[in-house]
Amino acid sequence: MKEDLKNRDDIRKLINAFYEKILEDKVLGYIFTDVVKIKLSKHLPHLYDFWENALFYTGAYKRDLMEIHLNLHFDQHRLEKEHFDQWLKLFNETLDELFAGKKATIAKERAKSIAIILHLKIKDLEKKRLELGN
Repeated sequence: MKEDLKNRDDIRKLINAFYEKILEDKVLGYIFTDVVKIKLSKHLPHLYDFWENALFYTGAYKRDLMEIHLNLHFDQHRLEKEHFDQWLKLFNETLDELFAGKKATIAKERAKSIAIILHLKIKDLEKKRLELGN
């Protein structure tokens, strides 16, 4: 039987497995490898902090998730609904493979909210920019 997420070590296990999938994914991988040219050694600790805070309220995450994704969308590569849908699919698959329980369910709910909110915010800002002629 799978255990629930309990601590930062579990978060690390989840995120590492998740990013292995992302980097190999045909919908998302190139964004990380070719567009952003992500340095996993720098990026992953931020994700550990983010998810540890999202699930255990540690206060560890200090960055602006929205700003990071808005900058990516408007300055480097458009993020479309299919990107968020694939991100969520891979996240849920990875979570289901590794964990089960209350915190795992909360992680799925938070991930879904994040995907929806980021996508809606991007679309809203695009609309406002068009209205303003920017």
